[in-house]
Amino acid sequence: MRTGKWTWMIVVVVCLVFQVLAAPSSGAELNDRISALEKELADLKRDAGADGPEKKSLWSSLDIQLYGYVKADASYDDSRTTPGNFVLYTDSEATNEDDDEFNLTANQTRLGFNINGPSTDTMKTSGKIEFDFYGNYASENKAKLQVRHAYMTLDWPDDQFSLLFGQTWDVVSPLLPSTLNYPVLWDAGNIGYRRPQIRATKSYDLNQDVTLKLEGALARTIGRTDPTNSETGEDSGKPTLQGRVSVSFPFFGHKRTTVGVSGHVGEEEYDLDATGRNVDFDSQSINLDVTQPVNDWLTVKAEAFSGENLNAYLGGIGQGVNTTTLNEIDSKGGWVAASLGPWDEWRFNVGAGVDSADRGDLNAGQRTLNSCVFGNVCYALNAHTQIGLELSQWNTNYKGVDDADNFRVQASFIYKF
Repeated sequence: MRTGKWTWMIVVVVCLVFQVLAAPSSGAELNDRISALEKELADLKRDAGADGPEKKSLWSSLDIQLYGYVKADASYDDSRTTPGNFVLYTDSEATNEDDDEFNLTANQTRLGFNINGPSTDTMKTSGKIEFDFYGNYASENKAKLQVRHAYMTLDWPDDQFSLLFGQTWDVVSPLLPSTLNYPVLWDAGNIGYRRPQIRATKSYDLNQDVTLKLEGALARTIGRTDPTNSETGEDSGKPTLQGRVSVSFPFFGHKRTTVGVSGHVGEEEYDLDATGRNVDFDSQSINLDVTQPVNDWLTVKAEAFSGENLNAYLGGIGQGVNTTTLNEIDSKGGWVAASLGPWDEWRFNVGAGVDSADRGDLNAGQRTLNSCVFGNVCYALNAHTQIGLELSQWNTNYKGVDDADNFRVQASFIYKF
C-alpha cells in the first residue's frame, strides 16, 4: 500500500539524519553526507509514486444517492389467496372453503440508487437503479432480487423535453393507490406495470396555469410461452406502442387538477406447432386517469380502463388469452382512492377497485370478476420509522364454480433510509 511506502521512507530519512548529526565530521564530509541524503530522499519519493496517479474512490465520481426501506409484513387471510405474501385475488372455495393462512415476509424491502450528472448548460443526465426481493422461484427465506427500475434519462429543462432508456413504469395508467399490500390493486382495477422502453416526454405551458404533457414509448412486448417454447412477445418482431396525453389546470382545491388519457397497442405471435402454424394475439387498452387535490390534507386519485389481452399489464384478473379458443380476453375496470393527512404522525388511505373479464371469452373455472375495498393507517414513530395497519375485503367470482371472498389483516413495519 502507498501508506506503507511513505512510512518506510520517513523511517529511513530519520535514520539518515541521525547518522549525519551524530557522526563527527568536517565541513566537507558533512556536505557530502547531506548530498547523499538528498539523493536517497529523491529515490524514495520516486519509488513511493511508482503506483501511478492517485486512484479514484471505489464509489463513483458522480453524485449517487442511496435510498430505500426495510419492510416487514405480517398478514392473516381468512381464505386462501394468490400468491399468499400479497393478494392479487382469492382462490375458488369449491374445494378449500375458508382455508385461512398466515404470512410473514420481508421481501418488499427495497434498495435504490439515484444517479445525477454530469450535466451541461443545456442538458442534464441522470439514472436510477432500484430492486426489491420478490424475484420468482425462491424459497421464502432465500429471496431473489427483482429489478424494478434500471434506466438513464437525458433532460433538456429549457425545452421541457426528455428521453428515457431502460426499464421503468408504463406510460399508460401511471397512477398508484397507497396500499400496504404489495400489489397496488393490480388485477383488481389498476393496470400498468414496469417494462423496458424508449420514452420521449414533451411539455408545453399553454399559459401560466395550464400545462400540456405528451408522452410516447416503444416498449418491450411481454408475452407468454407458446407450444413451441417461444416467447410470443419477442416472436412478434415488433415493440408495443404506448402513449399518453395529460393536462394540468386549475379546477378547485389548492393545487392543479390533472387529467390524462392513455393507451397502448401491441401484438403477440403464438406458434401452434413446429409446422409454422401461428395466430396473432392483439393487446390494447384505452385508459383515463384523474388526480384531484382537494385541500392540503385530502387528495383523490382514480383510473378506468378497457381493453383486451391485458395480463402483462395486470388486467383481466391475470388472464390475457384463452388458448383453447385462441381468442383475446376482454376486460374493463378501475379504481378510486383517497389519501388523508398527514395529521402530526398520522396518515390514512382508503379506496376500492374492480376488474371484470368478459364471461364469453372465458372457460369454466376462470375468473370473471375481482374486487377489493381497503383502508389503512400509518403512524410515524420518527422521521425514518413507521408502522401501518391495513384491512381489506376481497371478492373473486368464477365461471361455473363457487365464488370466493377473503378478509385480510396486514401489519407493516417500515424503516426508511
